[in-house]
Amino acid sequence: MIEIIPAIMPRDYDDLDEKMSLFVNVVPLVQLDIMDGKFVPARTWPYPRDPHFDALMTEEEGMPSWEDINFEADLMIKDPELWVAKWVIAGASRIIVHIEGMSDFETIRAGVPEGLIELGLAINTTTSLSAIEPYLDRIDFVQCMGIARIGFQGEPFDERVLDHVRAIRALQPEMPISIDGSVNFDTARALVDAGATRLVSGSAILEADDFVGAINKFENLVQ
Repeated sequence: MIEIIPAIMPRDYDDLDEKMSLFVNVVPLVQLDIMDGKFVPARTWPYPRDPHFDALMTEEEGMPSWEDINFEADLMIKDPELWVAKWVIAGASRIIVHIEGMSDFETIRAGVPEGLIELGLAINTTTSLSAIEPYLDRIDFVQCMGIARIGFQGEPFDERVLDHVRAIRALQPEMPISIDGSVNFDTARALVDAGATRLVSGSAILEADDFVGAINKFENLVQ
């Protein structure tokens, strides 16, 4: 079964609340693209600092719609080692760290409870797979970026991602492989044929006139 995962780039807490509520009872999980303006130029909630996130850390608040929908946090940030434990507290079901921004895998691995929360490593199309191979037996999934310039929605598809997917599938026949970036109706089938099992899409879903219909179209394309 191929997962279709809507991607949300929350501008602020209100935007996060609105976007997450859209997908309640539509999909079981959404991806939150979290950007600090350092690892990538763009910045999203909760940066530079948001009182709602502070309240999440003290468990005075829960994430919007937390009782009704799960989320994975794609941490496109500098020093993710300092943040993974915070996203565990925030309630993430999956946490994604980018190999290019990582400096201490052991701290990251220790901060994400094995068996309770999935840990994924993301890799750019411009990064050699040799960078990720040493960690494949200690993570739950890989996220292959489908674009050369990450942190932006609507970027052109980078076909080098297909080689990454095929190579990872050969190394890890059972590992979930997620794709983020330029996942649309033109690329979805090729990505699944290459070995992808999770498709993360922002623009193709959120900018559609009928976002539920767009998700259904994805499902019909790949199942």
